[in-house]
Amino acid sequence: MTLESDLLLDRRRLKRQLGFWRGALILGLLLAAALYWGDKLPDALAGEHVARLPIEGTITDEPKLLREIARVGRDSQVRAVMVVIDSPGGTVAGGEGLYRAIRALREAGKPVVAVLTGTAASAGYMVALPAERIFSRESTLTGSIGVLLQSFEVSELIARLGLHAETLTSGPLKDQPSPFRPLTEEGRAALAAVVDDMYRQFVAMVVASRGMPEERVLPLADGRVMTGRQALAAGLVDAIGGEAEARSWLAANRGIAADLPVREIDPRSTTERALSLASASVWRAGIAAFRAEGWWPGGILPR
Repeated sequence: MTLESDLLLDRRRLKRQLGFWRGALILGLLLAAALYWGDKLPDALAGEHVARLPIEGTITDEPKLLREIARVGRDSQVRAVMVVIDSPGGTVAGGEGLYRAIRALREAGKPVVAVLTGTAASAGYMVALPAERIFSRESTLTGSIGVLLQSFEVSELIARLGLHAETLTSGPLKDQPSPFRPLTEEGRAALAAVVDDMYRQFVAMVVASRGMPEERVLPLADGRVMTGRQALAAGLVDAIGGEAEARSWLAANRGIAADLPVREIDPRSTTERALSLASASVWRAGIAAFRAEGWWPGGILPR
């Protein structure tokens, strides 16, 4: 190999190293900005956009997500919010928390639409209720308006095994329901009252949000699951469609440009997001440098 070739290789190697450290410096500056300005940084950089709120899987109480939704309500760059739901339900309290948070977005002046995808049942339907317009696929499983409380009781099995459970309580209802003894009539009545109260809360949300009288909602609120087409006929959703149809409706009825960018709501803090981005970028850059030097086997670069 000639001296000129060696110099050329050295120059290329130096350029790669400089590129790596230049990228690391930029990421470090971004991370420092995120640490200094906190959650105000995304507001300054995002520009006007539509916020997309994905609700997936089992719904539980998520304080970080609720705080992020509240921040979106204060963000002047957010022109509208699209709630995209694929959930079979979850806890009543979790659904109620999201219901109230999304309702607060509308009260803050944000246009809100909901899109029901594969499944949006029980609490999954509850969180769609505050939206101005609810879109559903024809085959979406939705509805299931009701409350469920389940327990199991194994006292007979324990007796057959020759075991005996002892429980000390401060009152006769403290261990109701218990897996170690059957429900008492008093316990059954108390739990039924709890379920009924939660159910009435759910029905009241449907009545208030859908503008339907209670006598029309009650026959639909027997726990039944519906398809999107059935829900449309029953008045539980407004139209058949998905995210594209929701954007078209926002453009036609709320003046939200159809080409306005969409930014997903992420409950992680700005610092957490910056750290995740920085670590992923440094990892990829490091492997790229190793491969360039011949220290990494060929094949697809890990991501």
